[in-house]
Amino acid sequence: MKKESIESIEKQEISLEKELEEKLYSRNTNKLGVDLNPVVSLSTILIIVFLTCYVFISQQGWFGLNPAIITFNKVTSAIVENADWVFILSGNFFVLLALYLAFSRLGRIRIGGLTAKPEFTNFAWYSMLISAGMGIGLMFWAVGEPLTHLNITPPIYESGDGAFRAMASTFLHWGLHPWAIYAVLALALSYFAYNKKLPLSLRSIFYPLFKDKVFGHLGDVIDVIAVLATLFGLATSLGLGVQQINGGMNYLFGLPISTFFQVVLIILITAIATISILLGIDKGVKVLSEWNMRIAATFMILIFLLGPTAYIIRLFSNSFGLYVSQLIPASFYLSTEAGAARVWQGSWTVFYLAWWISWSPFVAMFIARVSKGRTIREFVLAVLIVPSMLSFVWLSVFGGTAMFVDAQSNGALFGVVQSDYSLALFEMIQRLDIGVLKGIIATVLSIIATILVISFFVTSSDSGSIVVNSITSGGRLKTPARQRVFWAGLEGFVASLLLIIGGNEALGALQAAVIATGLPFAIVITIMSILLLASLQKTYSRQKRIQDEQMVMRAIEDSALDIDMEPVYREERKRKEKRKREQKRIEKEERKRNASI
Repeated sequence: MKKESIESIEKQEISLEKELEEKLYSRNTNKLGVDLNPVVSLSTILIIVFLTCYVFISQQGWFGLNPAIITFNKVTSAIVENADWVFILSGNFFVLLALYLAFSRLGRIRIGGLTAKPEFTNFAWYSMLISAGMGIGLMFWAVGEPLTHLNITPPIYESGDGAFRAMASTFLHWGLHPWAIYAVLALALSYFAYNKKLPLSLRSIFYPLFKDKVFGHLGDVIDVIAVLATLFGLATSLGLGVQQINGGMNYLFGLPISTFFQVVLIILITAIATISILLGIDKGVKVLSEWNMRIAATFMILIFLLGPTAYIIRLFSNSFGLYVSQLIPASFYLSTEAGAARVWQGSWTVFYLAWWISWSPFVAMFIARVSKGRTIREFVLAVLIVPSMLSFVWLSVFGGTAMFVDAQSNGALFGVVQSDYSLALFEMIQRLDIGVLKGIIATVLSIIATILVISFFVTSSDSGSIVVNSITSGGRLKTPARQRVFWAGLEGFVASLLLIIGGNEALGALQAAVIATGLPFAIVITIMSILLLASLQKTYSRQKRIQDEQMVMRAIEDSALDIDMEPVYREERKRKEKRKREQKRIEKEERKRNASI
């Protein structure tokens, strides 16, 4: 046993941190009070300007260009039709890999090292996971999707009851598969950032393959792609989300459904998100996420009690059983012939997988940012199981209520879903058979729904800005305030501009472009997973050796043998003092750097 092993490891980590500052952070510019990688930042801005101009020019039909939405939809359709197997198989691979990591010996590895402690309570952590991951998506689709699958039979899941089949199909799209994608990528990011002392950036996961090249232009290209996917994904969601908020305002106050009002909403949401960003994670997104969970739980319980309670319970139990019992054939299903089944799978399952994968750099980066101190087993099971189960309950309550209301209204609710998904939730609330004080209760529920949608969007914008800011600054976690404000404002600006120049078509074009990035990202994340496994094996051996050394030390201390422990204690004190001095040096340099900005 080598007595110097722990100390040598600490020296290696300190040396690597210094090397990073020289190779990566030294490339940042500190002009104009910012701390940015100029290549990544300027490239991102120029590409955004180019694509926005292209969407505008094509929408006007200038230079004989087809509308951007047609072009991007053709690309997306070609990817979905010819590479659907890539999404289906990679999605299942990520689920299997996540489960292996959780239940194998690698699950004992702690993110950040053996002595790392979690920064946030479990409730705050779970709240941030769900709010950033898909909180707003559940608000938008929880009514419309189950109802659509009830009326248009999916080719997966066999059941004599169409409602069970519809809900199980919905579970497939919102359960283990999206969260496995997030879990695997987030684990890789957090592991390379906190255990390998690399920047919290997508480029870091390729360090085992490309080594120092990730600190140069190759890494810049990787980060630019991640930033664009995040910004465009957020801008698209923000633009589509304000339409749902606008629908709620129209129901509540009779405000017109117009582009002008939607742009005003984007400005307000961006302003609130900016305040949250300036407050930091502890006082900003963490607090918002916790309140999101409280308001969402209240809203769900009210719908559960005021809606068909017994029916919801039976629907959840049967649908969950069906989902689990036929999970393998349903998740591996690939249509062999062109027709309705392939169209359905391309429009739903493959579309969702492509969206989750293209969305994953943003969500995974944020999850990694708040997950230091967790073991891999704790991390994977929490990210995979807890949000999935909460999503199933949420979908059962709102989807089940929607099915019940639709049956009572002879399909009227589904008619609204077909015309405008954003109005489905508010239409369902209005049609609830509440009885006494129906008007007042329906208004209160609609107000809660609108507040919740706004709150989820603020959280998504906030966490997205944190991620983009971190990537464009080379992985730094602490950056100037004006820089964070800029990226939050850019998200809102892009969403507003797209609404103004092309409305739904412009947003649809951008959404199609984001989904198209899902194919290369699926391949990238698969390669990354292999690199992660190889690196985790080495880390497990190292942490196991350190734990064994510590166990031997405790055994010696606790033994009755007359052993002089003073030399051992002296060496341990020296190591602790050295760690403290190094930490003070790093903090001093950080204060000096911030003061110079």
